[in-house]
Amino acid sequence: MFDVHPLPMNRPRRNRRTPAIRSMIRENSLSPADFILPLFFHEDAEDTPIASMPGVTRWSLESLVREAGEAHALGIPAIVLFPKIEESLKTPFAEEASNDLGLVPRAIRALKAAHPKLCVITDVALDPYNSDGHDGIVQRNAHGELSILNDETVEVLCQQALCHARAGADIVAPSDMMDGRVAAIREALDGEDFTDVSILCYTAKYASAFYGPFRGALDSAPKDGDKKTYQMDPANAREAVRETLLDEAEGADMLMVKPAGLYLDIIAKVRETTTLPVAAYQVSGEYLMLKSAAADGWLDERAIVLESLLAIKRAGADMILTYYAKQACGWL
Repeated sequence: MFDVHPLPMNRPRRNRRTPAIRSMIRENSLSPADFILPLFFHEDAEDTPIASMPGVTRWSLESLVREAGEAHALGIPAIVLFPKIEESLKTPFAEEASNDLGLVPRAIRALKAAHPKLCVITDVALDPYNSDGHDGIVQRNAHGELSILNDETVEVLCQQALCHARAGADIVAPSDMMDGRVAAIREALDGEDFTDVSILCYTAKYASAFYGPFRGALDSAPKDGDKKTYQMDPANAREAVRETLLDEAEGADMLMVKPAGLYLDIIAKVRETTTLPVAAYQVSGEYLMLKSAAADGWLDERAIVLESLLAIKRAGADMILTYYAKQACGWL
């Protein structure tokens, strides 16, 4: 016989008893409006599957417009553009980044003409255009050791942001992690009467090992050195608060944490620090891990992806950049 104990008065399981009850008291939920779809594209007329990211494609301009339209029809409000620039156009000072006739401004114009209500976000950084593969301008000393020039890079980023604004971008997203670039870009945009163009700032972008598949997709890995002098140390959390306060003071409209899944604590810290909208980027390495485990039958892809996205939302993200955006809409 079992020992007789007083019956519990509080039974939390009552609130989990049926799907209807669980639905009524659910604290967080996902919808297509939570997602931003990253899209890769290039000059080629052919679409190219990306080997490092199964299920993800580098689109031609024509296919990019179609893919963005399909995403928008699912309820996804925004896409973010990542170009693969031809090697012949890459230079130490990334002049192609501000070419009004370049690949990105042509893509923006095509997207806005076809889907005027779609929010088009552009990446503002030099690594796709820089022959050194860095997010900033590289300087080498007499011994060949490199450093990234902050203020000179910011000047180029301002011209890049203006180029995207002239083409019709709704939001520019500086991902470079240079100091002071938000204020400089805001001043440049306002000075050219682009006061309605928003800045989604990569506020806490960590020097993560999870970016490898992305760099393969764009052929944008550093030719020398690493990005640890400008991207954040994965060991640091308080530093994210400092970056949040600085970016908000400089005029950012929205803030981003990257990566997302292993940095839920950082998302929560940023959320607690600011009243601005917070985005989080489920990056290529996170995507590849989930895809690979599901392909081998070890994980239920639908269940694990939705759980991972819900965790990002629960941590405090208002928007989630994810390569699973279209699939997640179908599952929801």
